[in-house]
Formats: sequence, C-alpha cells, structure tokens
Amino acid sequence: MKLVNLGTSDLKVTPICLGTMTFGEQVDEPTTHAILDRSLALGINFIDTAEMYSVPTKAETFTRTESYIGNWLAKRPQARQQLILATKVAGPARVPWVRGGKPDLTGEDIIAACKDSLRRLRTDVIDLYQIHWPVRHVPAFGTMYFDPSKDTPVTSILEQLQALDQLVKAGLVRAVGLSNETPYGVHEFVRLAQKHGLPRIATVQNPFCLINRTVENALDETLYRLNVSLLAYSPLGFGLLTGKYDQTGTDPDKGPPGARISKYESVRQQRWGRPAALQAARRYNELARQHGLSPTQMALAFCYTRPIVASTIIGVTTLAQLEEDRAVWGLSVSPELLKAIDDIRWELRDPAV
Repeated sequence: MKLVNLGTSDLKVTPICLGTMTFGEQVDEPTTHAILDRSLALGINFIDTAEMYSVPTKAETFTRTESYIGNWLAKRPQARQQLILATKVAGPARVPWVRGGKPDLTGEDIIAACKDSLRRLRTDVIDLYQIHWPVRHVPAFGTMYFDPSKDTPVTSILEQLQALDQLVKAGLVRAVGLSNETPYGVHEFVRLAQKHGLPRIATVQNPFCLINRTVENALDETLYRLNVSLLAYSPLGFGLLTGKYDQTGTDPDKGPPGARISKYESVRQQRWGRPAALQAARRYNELARQHGLSPTQMALAFCYTRPIVASTIIGVTTLAQLEEDRAVWGLSVSPELLKAIDDIRWELRDPAV
C-alpha cells in the first residue's frame, strides 16, 4: 500500500487504518494484542482509538481501549516508531463518567484529556489528536436536522484551537483533526487557524459507507478545496454490509449472537438499527453477489477506491476479519457496478444518516 499524506500535515499513513473501538468490550486484551501484531505485519501503520472507547461506552470500560494499546506498545517499543497513532478527546459528555457529564469541552478539558491519553497509551506523543464530536449542537448520531433551539453557549472553536496549539507547541501532539463534523465546522476551524496562526486541521473522521454517503452532500467539496483528508469510519455499516443480517426478517437485532446490533440496544436505537438501513444494506449485498463479490468485498472496495477517502478505518473483532478486510485492498469497482450502486442510492438515499 502506498502511503498517503494527511491534509497539510507531515503524517504519512496507509490507506487502511485499524479502528479499535471493539477492544475492551467485544475483544479481550490477548486478542487485541494479536490483532495489533498482525495488523502491523500486514503493513498497516495507522491505528485510531479514543478516550471514549470501547463502544458502546460504559463506566467500567471507558478508556480501556487506550490502556490495551498502551500495554501492547510497552511490550513492543519498536512498534511505536512504525506507527501513526491517533486518538480523540470526547466531545461534550453524554454520560456521567466523562468529565462528570459536563455539557461542554473547554480548552482545559482538551489539555487534561490529552495528557491522560498519553499516559494510558504509554507514549510521549500522539500523532493525530482529534475532537470526537463538536461541542456545539449539530445533527449527528442519528439526528437528521440542525435545530437552532438546541444551540447553547459553549466553548468557542477559537478556544479549542488555542488549547490544541498548546499541545502541539509542547511536543505532545503532531497534528490535529476533527470527527463527526459538518462543512461549517471544518471551514470555521480552518478559517480561525489561518487567521490566528494556530494548528490547521489535517483530517475529518466521519461515517462513510454505502448506506451513509452524507459526506458527499457538500462536505466532500469542503474537504477537497481546503485540503483536509477524510478518514472514513464504519465502512461496513456496523456489520449490515457484511450480509450477516440478511436473514433476520425486519429486525436487525435478530442477527447472529454476539453481533453488535444484535447485542447492544444502544446501537439499535441509532442509525444502524433502523429498518430502512437494513433494507438498503440487503439491496447492496444482493448487488455484490450478482457481481460475483461478497458483500464485504464490495462495501470495502467502494470505500477503498473513492478518491475523497484518504484512509478507511476498519473495525474487527477477530484475526480472520482483519485478514479478510486487508485482502480486499487492490480490488477495483467497475464503472457498471458503480453505476448500479449509485442507482440504489438515488432511490434509497442515506438511510443510516
């Protein structure tokens, strides 16, 4: 795999990134370490995590993923030099175990969270430090519309950038990014960084898959013109695009035992658990089979080959899944198949928004 630059930063990453949100919940520590070992052996140099992980977040597992990765790095110090390590500070708390449920994310919060992540990850520097979701009200995580009535006074983007600047100047962070952001947010972070001489965001990590292509509804132009790289998460639509839920009737929660949507009610209540998302996924999965591909192959190849995607974040719970996802790299999507994919999207749009 040829390395790609992230935005205007000096970070060079593989176009496949290992996502880690299952580590500490669905994946125990020995398996976590085995997956990390194999990922590195397969040539993947990019790992993404977050203080919020594992998912679904719980008081007893909050921050566990970073600790698992830190324990792995402590045993394999040579691996740190080969890796680009990314993590995220949680946005305004939705749960009481993150900053006591505080509905804001101040500059002081960002600095404190970064230092805690450094300690858990057992590293001196975070290569890419991201804000997990905006402090201001935005439509995200299953909410479709912006609601001005929900806007409240919060820490400004400028103050957050100034905190990130302190971390960069202290040598604790190399580059900064955002996640679950909107075109407005990206523009404002870039505008203020340029105006005040603060760190310019290198990346935006947003959902992007066959059943959620909302990035292509204006954010794509923003990223292109501002030279900000897209890190695409949930390329398999939380498993819907693997075909594992194709025989579950109208309820995705009747999928295989242990599968995320089946196992976790909090996931079913969001975008991935919608009946419309399952129905659309089945259409895409059948299209893949008609073209001699597995659903997983088509879904990943679609993300891997989109020009707007700098790196696709794959989440796995087993070594076999890791091998399968890595093997898809290099698979092309024919113009005929891409047209058929677009025809379905034109009809069904983005049901997992």
